[in-house]
Amino acid sequence: MAGEKLVSTKKCPSCQQWSNWQQQAADRCEHCGELLDARAQTEAQQQAATEHLRGGIQLMEINPEDGGVLRFFKTIVRGGQLLFIAIIGFIVWLVTVMAA
Repeated sequence: MAGEKLVSTKKCPSCQQWSNWQQQAADRCEHCGELLDARAQTEAQQQAATEHLRGGIQLMEINPEDGGVLRFFKTIVRGGQLLFIAIIGFIVWLVTVMAA
């Protein structure tokens, strides 16, 4: 019995077949390819919904490895981007209210 590897399986929520499961969020069904972990599937759906809500707006990314001066200027640029988006949103709201 020593040295035997335990294998765990999980029933796929979409096709109801049993698949080997390494207890990782990215494990997929051997039969249909869907994620075995419902939490990972929910997180992926939330991320897709968040990207959809952003509407393709690309804010400047601030990386942790950027220097202090670069991060300062990137923060200012990102603030300008957010201010621009807020002004456009207000104008759209104002036009919508006036049209109703």
